[in-house]
Amino acid sequence: MSASNDIEESSAPLIEHLAELRTRLIHSVVAFIIGMVICFTVATPIFNFLTAPLCSVLAERGQDCDLIFISPQEGFFVAIKVSLLGGFILAFPYIANQMWRFVAPGLYKSEKGAFLPFLVASPFMFFLGAAFAFYVVTPLAYDFFLGFQQFGGEGEAVEGVKGAAPLSVVFQGSAQEYLNLTIKFIVAFGMCFQLPVLLTLMGKAGLVSAGGLRSVRKYAVIAILVLAALVTPPDVVTQVILFVVVYGLYEISIQLVGRVERKREAELRAQGLWVDDDEDEDDDFDLDDPLADVIAGDEDDKGKS
Repeated sequence: MSASNDIEESSAPLIEHLAELRTRLIHSVVAFIIGMVICFTVATPIFNFLTAPLCSVLAERGQDCDLIFISPQEGFFVAIKVSLLGGFILAFPYIANQMWRFVAPGLYKSEKGAFLPFLVASPFMFFLGAAFAFYVVTPLAYDFFLGFQQFGGEGEAVEGVKGAAPLSVVFQGSAQEYLNLTIKFIVAFGMCFQLPVLLTLMGKAGLVSAGGLRSVRKYAVIAILVLAALVTPPDVVTQVILFVVVYGLYEISIQLVGRVERKREAELRAQGLWVDDDEDEDDDFDLDDPLADVIAGDEDDKGKS
C-alpha cells in the first residue's frame, strides 16, 4: 500500500509539469496565430518591403521591378508565407517568455543568471544574421543572378532564322520563388549566427574547450564549406560570403569559450578549488612516495641488467 502511494505521489509532479507545459504551448500557439492574422492583414506591405533588394538591383539596371504570379493560387500562398514568417517574429518574445517561465522554476539562481544572457543573445544574433543577409548578401546575390540576362539590343540574332530579331532573355520573376529564396537567405544566415551562442553555452557547460575548438579548426573549415554549399544558391559570391562570416564567428566563438574558461578558473582559484595540471602530474608520481622508490629501483635494476 505504501509503495503504491509513493508511485502516485511521484507521478503527481510529472502530471503537473505536463499540464503546465500544455498550457504554455497553447498560449504560444495562440500568440503565433494572433501574430499571423495581424501580418496577413498587412501581407502586401511586408512583401513589398522584402522585395526592396531585388527592386534596387533592377533599378540600377534600368528595369522595372515587376514580379508575376504563375498560378492562380500563388498570391494566396505568398500571403500565407509572409504571415507565417511575420507571425513567428511578432510572437517570438511571448513564446520565449512562456518557455522561460516553464524552465526557470527548475533552475538554481546561479543557473538562471548563467542561462538568461544566452536566451537574450540568441534572438539578437538571429536578427543580426537576418539583417546581414537581407541588406548585404541578398543584393549581391541578386546582382550576380541578374547578370546573366541577355538583352536583344546586345545579343545576336537567333541562328538559322532569317530576319529574326536579336534574342532577349530577361528576368520575369515569380513572386513565390523570390519569396522562397529570400526567406532561405534570411533563415540560413540567422541560424548560422547562432554559432557563437551555441558554442559559448557548450563551453560554459564544459562540453567543449577553446583548445579543442582550435585543434579541430581544419575540420571546421571543411564543415563550413559544406554548409555554405548546402544552404546557399549555387553561386560563388554567396558561398564565399557565408563561409567568411561563419568562419569568423567560429574564431569569435573560440575567444568567447576561452574567456569563459578563464573566468571559471579565476572563480575556482578564489575558492581554493583549482588544481594546476603540473601539480596533478607531481601528485601522480611523487618521488618521496615509497611506491615511487620501488619503481625507481626496478628501473635501475633493468638498466644494470
